Amino acid sequence: MTRSSRQISLWSGLDRSILATILFLMMVGIVLAFAASPAVSSADDPWFFLKRQVAFATAGLAVLAITSALNITGVRRMSGLALLFSLIMLALVLLVGAELNGAQRWILIGGFSLQPSEILKPAFVVFVAWLFSEEDKGAPVPGRIAAFIIFTLAAGLLLLQPDFGQTVLIALTFGAMMWAGGLSWTYTAILAGLGAAGATGAYFTLPHVRARIESFLSDGDAGGGRTQTDIAIDAIANGGFWGTGPGEGQIKHILPMANTDYVFSVAAEEFGLIVSLTIIGLYGLLFARAWMLALRLEDPFSQLAASGLALLFGLQALVNIAVNLDIAPPTGMTLPFISYGGSSMLALCFSAGLLLALTRKRPGAYAPPSSRKALA
Repeated sequence: MTRSSRQISLWSGLDRSILATILFLMMVGIVLAFAASPAVSSADDPWFFLKRQVAFATAGLAVLAITSALNITGVRRMSGLALLFSLIMLALVLLVGAELNGAQRWILIGGFSLQPSEILKPAFVVFVAWLFSEEDKGAPVPGRIAAFIIFTLAAGLLLLQPDFGQTVLIALTFGAMMWAGGLSWTYTAILAGLGAAGATGAYFTLPHVRARIESFLSDGDAGGGRTQTDIAIDAIANGGFWGTGPGEGQIKHILPMANTDYVFSVAAEEFGLIVSLTIIGLYGLLFARAWMLALRLEDPFSQLAASGLALLFGLQALVNIAVNLDIAPPTGMTLPFISYGGSSMLALCFSAGLLLALTRKRPGAYAPPSSRKALA
């Protein structure tokens, strides 16, 4: 096989709309890293975070290319191994993890901080889809019960860090997949009740969760001062319709986590409302295109896994932007493909590669127009 034919084989069949949207979001992330890096880097190297963002994006593209070349069996196996690895790492985080701002979520490996919860999310979604599909085929293992046990284990490990935001994201995605996978309305209501009970329990037992919710509801921190979200709102308002211009934003210099949790506010301040709406539109396009392709897939496993990954992207973007707009309490969740972060970028590219592999055009992958079915 020649080099050109290998390249054609690697990229042929991938959905161009999804791939182009992801690449564009990554480029937006690099541009915003250029804007935010001087505000959050040390004086010795004002472009420290920009350099690392470019490096993470480059490594992420390699992960995306490799993962998107997998066949359906490879997707299942890779996700199973990634799930096992992430669960082991989540347990190790509690023993040897690095603590930051009262949370223990990272394992330091050289100069890299690994956040296992980022790897857990896509691996969990795909593996749960496989368990559901195997049960529907008549496998002796009760797939939905096994999935619920894995979810309970993962949620427990996340809450011990504690990481309530990622727990909620996984719970919402898992609940939607359970419903899409055929869960009755009765059991859906029971699951929703358990989720509400868990959230209430977290409020009363986890001080940092209670503090964030009370700060959000009272429109200020416990000491009556301005919160991070208050400053983010000022940045958005300062940007107006057209923005202050690239590199001209001032509020980013006093905005904590300007290159991670609140990078959307940096975009709004420097590039204005039009670019902010464009970013939101890109996430809408990514979700809609992935969901549309999922509905057309013939294989139940691929259908449920692709729709779950699409929902994961959409929910994470929605939560991050909602926090920036002060319509949700802070969660510490990154903006997909745009926020700075090595674990986040690599895991998101892994997720995107899985999505592209599942939706790749191959013989028998898509149902004929006359027999297409929705998720059920």
